[in-house]
Amino acid sequence: MVTVTEKIKVKSFSVTFDGEPALKNVNFSVKEKEILGIIGPANSGKTTFLRTLNRLNDLNPRYQHSGELLIDGKDIYQKWDLFELRKKIGMVFALPTPLPISIFDNLAYGPRRHGIGNRRQLREIVERSLKSAFLWDEVKDRLNESAMKLSGGQQQRLCIARTIALEPEVILFDEPCSGLDPISTAKIEEAMQEFKKRYTLVLVTNNTKQAARVSDRVAFFLMGELVEIDQTQKIFTVPKDKRTEGYVSGRYG
Repeated sequence: MVTVTEKIKVKSFSVTFDGEPALKNVNFSVKEKEILGIIGPANSGKTTFLRTLNRLNDLNPRYQHSGELLIDGKDIYQKWDLFELRKKIGMVFALPTPLPISIFDNLAYGPRRHGIGNRRQLREIVERSLKSAFLWDEVKDRLNESAMKLSGGQQQRLCIARTIALEPEVILFDEPCSGLDPISTAKIEEAMQEFKKRYTLVLVTNNTKQAARVSDRVAFFLMGELVEIDQTQKIFTVPKDKRTEGYVSGRYG
């Protein structure tokens, strides 16, 4: 029997900005090597939670928190060096953010910052990461070209590959397909299914159909509260809370 461990543990976690609550006493866990989808209407706390996981909210002087957020049993505010935390927990944003340099250098940027300078090793990392993001065949003859020449869907997969290049253990996705066409979306969703063999994934999406397609479990947030979390099929067919049923059926949100 395979033992499933908790990768992320959220304990009585609350967030405020200038005293206004954004997350209210949230409690749940994310299992190792699963895809957790997070759904909910605008201003429900989804992205706030995601950005908390690698402490991006710390950049906002209005941000305050209480409770505990544990990665591998260690509180991210007490036991983790911030540089190492952000290496361990990568993030892919809604809009692609390639650097205005070559495709190769985009992928090599992170490893170089972490002390890898050997050209052969960097080439191996670049190729492996691009293959993982289903982009290698499209760019393998263009590695010295500017990443800004890529299409929007290719740029997003480049950003995913750049995250993978640092060999994280958790990947956060903040509506990664919101501006993409169906073909690009399908490629990213296919990549996610491969990623969960190696990584723990947390996906914030406004597309409930996407959450239904790719998630192992789904958490529904509403007005800063976690309403419920369960197996994906149960959330979309027999949710326990009427508010969840109203959202997934399209009656509001």
